[in-house]
Amino acid sequence: MKFRLFAAAVVSTLACVATVRAQEPAAEAPAKRPKHVVLKVGDPAPEFAGQTDADKPWKSKDHVGKKILIVYFYPADMTGGCTAQACAYRDALAELQRDDVEVIGVSGDTVENHQHFKKAYDLNFTLLADPKGAIAKAFGVKLGEGGTIQRPIDGEIVALTRGATADRWTFVIGLDKKIAYKDTKVNAAKDSEKVLAAIEKIKPAKE
Repeated sequence: MKFRLFAAAVVSTLACVATVRAQEPAAEAPAKRPKHVVLKVGDPAPEFAGQTDADKPWKSKDHVGKKILIVYFYPADMTGGCTAQACAYRDALAELQRDDVEVIGVSGDTVENHQHFKKAYDLNFTLLADPKGAIAKAFGVKLGEGGTIQRPIDGEIVALTRGATADRWTFVIGLDKKIAYKDTKVNAAKDSEKVLAAIEKIKPAKE
């Protein structure tokens, strides 16, 4: 009799423990870290948007597929390599436009920084502000911390602060809305030449 009572008590205790455990909320799974984007030639181009140097909204969906699009990322306005790269695109723009190509430069600089940069070097294409690196991340471009440089502008020393520093990478988006060209080891001064050669291979034949 005592054994039966003991066994019943054990069974009852185990049942209570099982019930309590069943009622306990399941431990939350650890949050998944966002995957680093790796775009390859042939992949669909990501959608992206930003503020232009004219402080107007710019959305890729309004441009991609209508023209061949060069999207080049660079570290900072008003610096040596970035200036050489921008000026080379400036000088090549007329030739690029004959093939219906649009050029977009992207950095972690502010709209105001871009305005200073465009004015100083008479740049003739759109610059997008990407202070949080959102556009760079969409393309898988490596990012570093922001920074501040000082440059003489209109007779005064001006501090140009950027929110992020992107690596120098260049992409071409074809009319099919896919990545047609990618360069992660860009020679700043020669970038526009390489891109022109790449576009020759993908541009539609003229009737």
